[in-house]
Amino acid sequence: MSQPALLLDDLSLSYAKGVAAVSGVTVTVQPGEAVALIGPNGAGKSTILRGILGLVPVTHGTMRVLGTDAAAARAHTGYVPQSDSIDADFPVSVRQVVTMGLYRTIGPLRWPGRRHRQAIDRALDLVGLSDQAGKRFGELSGGQRQRALFARAVVARPRLMLLDEPFNGLDADSRAGLIATVNRLKADGVAFVMSTHDITLAQQAAEMVLMINHQQIACGRTDETLTLEAIARTHPLANVEADKHSVTIPGHEGH
Repeated sequence: MSQPALLLDDLSLSYAKGVAAVSGVTVTVQPGEAVALIGPNGAGKSTILRGILGLVPVTHGTMRVLGTDAAAARAHTGYVPQSDSIDADFPVSVRQVVTMGLYRTIGPLRWPGRRHRQAIDRALDLVGLSDQAGKRFGELSGGQRQRALFARAVVARPRLMLLDEPFNGLDADSRAGLIATVNRLKADGVAFVMSTHDITLAQQAAEMVLMINHQQIACGRTDETLTLEAIARTHPLANVEADKHSVTIPGHEGH
């Protein structure tokens, strides 16, 4: 088996000394696999993603990202945040947004070379926005903006992708397109960690789930771990009807 893309062993992360934001997290993600982080708002999902980026201190346990520490792996890690700071009124094109993902490679005050332009073209094609490249970012629909941000994250060809609630508010077509893109990248060996409330998304796009509510509730293969009992323990406010094999989570409905 190849080296894991991500290894967390009894991990605790804390924003303030002595106060754990999340604890007891153990999971191994191989290249080409995706793990869905499932839990209620404030459960620690975004904290784990920020910890993998090296932005939240590790206070206990082990974290190895792409075989090294988080800071060293950051150049090979893509990140799509839950909300982005790009002002929709700012006069920047879709192509320029995607180019932002290469700033670390290109360097300051330099124009993209041929190799960089080819990478941008590939990223735009991957998310189906080649025909929108010259359009102002703010003129895109919500789903198209999310795809542009996804392209920005993958343009540097990361080996690990972190997605924070990536499909919130997307219509069915945009959602299906992004799931297809995730699966295509997994086939190329890219690993994914994605936070979500969406049970259906986890079933469609992730081989593994990590269920969390400030501490790990359950972790394992999606088809074995995503049970009604585990969902009820993770989401205390969920309405779980075992006899109907259904679950309703505040803010999301699924089966």
